[in-house]
Amino acid sequence: MTAHRLPYVEGILTAAQVAETAASIVRMQEPSGAIPWTVGEHADIWNHVEGAMALLVGGEVEAAEKALLWVPTMQRADGSFPMKIVGGEPEDERGDVNMTAYVAVGLWHHWLVRRDIAFVQHYWPTVRAALDWVVAQQVVWGGINYTPTEDYCLLTGSSSIYQSLRAGVALADLVDDPQPEWELTGGRLGHALREHRDLFADKSTYSMDWYYPVLGGAVRGEAGLALLETRWDDFVVPGLGIHCVDTNPWVTGAETCELAMALDALGDHRRALTLLADMQHLRESDGSYWTGWVYDDGRAPDGEPRDVFWPVEHTTYTAAAVILAVDALGEVAGHSTAGSGIMRGTSLAPHFTELALECGCPSADSLAGVAGRPL
Repeated sequence: MTAHRLPYVEGILTAAQVAETAASIVRMQEPSGAIPWTVGEHADIWNHVEGAMALLVGGEVEAAEKALLWVPTMQRADGSFPMKIVGGEPEDERGDVNMTAYVAVGLWHHWLVRRDIAFVQHYWPTVRAALDWVVAQQVVWGGINYTPTEDYCLLTGSSSIYQSLRAGVALADLVDDPQPEWELTGGRLGHALREHRDLFADKSTYSMDWYYPVLGGAVRGEAGLALLETRWDDFVVPGLGIHCVDTNPWVTGAETCELAMALDALGDHRRALTLLADMQHLRESDGSYWTGWVYDDGRAPDGEPRDVFWPVEHTTYTAAAVILAVDALGEVAGHSTAGSGIMRGTSLAPHFTELALECGCPSADSLAGVAGRPL
C-alpha cells in the first residue's frame, strides 16, 4: 500500500485546508460509516462513495475505508442499492442505476491511491453484482433507465454510468475476471450520449445535464469544448460559481467544482482554476462548505431574501467535490495524489468501441456490419 501527500492548489487551497475539509466530512460521518448529505439527512450510495473518495484524498484513510466497508451492508440480493438510506434503513426503496454503478468508481479510486489488491479482491463481488444489475436496465437506443420501474433515462445519471462502466472494466482486468457485457453496454451508452442526448428526459434547466456528458467522459476534445460553450452564459456567474438550475439566482459549490473538473478533463485549466477559486466564498473557517448562495440579481420580489446561504446547511458532498477538484487541478503542478485522474479518465479502461447497431440513426447505418468504431 502506498502513502501520499495531501493535494493543494497554490493561491486557492493549501494542503492544511484540504485536511480541514476532509475532517469536516469525518465529523458528519455516522458511527456505521455512512456519510449522509449533512447531519440528520439521508445518505445515498453515489454521494457516500464520493465522500469516501474525498476522505482518502484528504488523508482520512481509516474513515474512508470505514465508509467503503458500509457499502456492501446496504446492497440487495439483486445487486442494487436503495435510493435513500436513513439510519441504516431504506427510506426510498427504489434502485437508482447511477448510484448503484458508482461503487465501481469508488473501488477503482481506492486502488489508485492505496494499491491494496486484497481490498479490491474483497469488494470485487459487490461491484460485479452492482454493474450486472445496472447493465440489465439498458434500453434499445443505448440509454439506461433511471430505475427498473420508471421508463425514462437521465442524461446526468447515464453520463456518470459511462465512467462507472470504465472503472468496472478496469477492475475486471485487474482481478482477471473479464466482463464483455459491460463493454458492450458501454459502447451503446457512449453512442447515445454523443448522438442521442435528445432522447433522454428533458432536465435541461439543470446545469448537471449540460456538463455531465463531458465529466463522465463520453464527450471530450473539441466536441466537449463546443458543448460547454452552448450554455456557458446561462449557468456561469463570474466571481460566484455556477447555477444549479438556470431559473434561479442560486450558485452551488458541488456543481461548480464538477464543472471545474470537466474543464480540467478538456485541458482548460485556466477556467477550471477560476471556478474553483470563485466558489471559495462558500467555505467556513472550520473547512466545511455551505451548499450554495442565493445572490441578488436585481429581480427579487419585495421581502424575498437574497444574498444568503441556502440551504442553511454544510454538506458532505460539497466538501467532497472541493477535495476532488483540488486533487485534479493540483496535478498540473505536481501537488496531487495518485487518484487525481479519476474524473479525467486517464487511469480508466480505454473508451469502449462505439456500438449503434440498434438505435436506427444514420450513424448506426454507417456502422452496420462492423464491430464498432474505436474512439
